[in-house]
Amino acid sequence: MLKAFKYRIYPTSEQSVLLAKSFSCARWFDNYALNLTSETYKQTGKGLSRNEIIKLLPSLKKEYEWLSEVPSQVLQQAALNLSSAFLNFFEGRAKYPNFKKKQNRQSIRFPQHCKLKNNVLVLPKIGKVYCQVSRPPEGNLKSVTVSVNPSGEYFVSSLYDDGKDLPQKSTSRLRGSAEITVEA
Repeated sequence: MLKAFKYRIYPTSEQSVLLAKSFSCARWFDNYALNLTSETYKQTGKGLSRNEIIKLLPSLKKEYEWLSEVPSQVLQQAALNLSSAFLNFFEGRAKYPNFKKKQNRQSIRFPQHCKLKNNVLVLPKIGKVYCQVSRPPEGNLKSVTVSVNPSGEYFVSSLYDDGKDLPQKSTSRLRGSAEITVEA
């Protein structure tokens, strides 16, 4: 069963700069891909798939060298989030995806190569970050989402798989003994 834990993290000033670059690059790539997908849809009637968006990354990294400073997984997750947003839109569950703004809450996701041990969170290309663990997590770490709110506080949401199955739903409608007797 998947469980999520949210903790406060305290990056150093250098790590804050790296995280700010990661937030900016993910936001820029998300907006770039959203614009390109919208234009492609207007011209051809078909949008871009997640894989087509991800295939743009190598050429964009050559054109914009600053995209190479952040972990590629962060940009790939931005493409995954955008494709999920379009899927939800076309299935009627959400509105059309919006462009991301710097003023709103920002977040990036690391799907692998992260570790949380003894109040220290290890992130790719960022390093060891102090994490205030309020309750110890159980299970295998699946993904880590780092977010910053407009007031500048950093948080991490970590998703763990504890290896247990989901509880089975009861198929019976009766609770306890529901025998009714009628006396004549």
